[in-house]
Amino acid sequence: MEKIDKLDRKILEIISQNARIPFKDVAEVCGVSRAAIHQRVQKMIEMKVIVGSGYHVNPKVLGFNTCTYIGVKLEKGSMYKDVVPELEKISEVVECHFTTGPYTILIKLYARDNEHLMELLNGHIQEIPGVISTETLISLRQSFKREIPISSE
Repeated sequence: MEKIDKLDRKILEIISQNARIPFKDVAEVCGVSRAAIHQRVQKMIEMKVIVGSGYHVNPKVLGFNTCTYIGVKLEKGSMYKDVVPELEKISEVVECHFTTGPYTILIKLYARDNEHLMELLNGHIQEIPGVISTETLISLRQSFKREIPISSE
């Protein structure tokens, strides 16, 4: 696999702060041509250094006021492969991780309110075959969210 160099890292640093920044502005900051930026970004997409792009949606504006992290315990860890497709069917579940520690799975979900959360837990998540218990942590406020550091090696 090819490695990324200092210019690639500089480009990543800029576009990770603002994915909608024009390549001409990135090129100006980096001191190279717009074509060079385009080629570098394409190369990083092909290398899977850059995965996806898009807009961040504010869940609260759409009526999802409760953000929760739910630890899910399964009967057996091997049931993960059967439980994940069932969790994927629940549109409010936005992240799912197979973990070590006290939970087999850790999920993040958004609910409209506590009543909706209870419906998701009791009527959906806890009904999935193999789920033996859940523990719910409600996020009171997201203090920050960021990408991994992109600084030079």
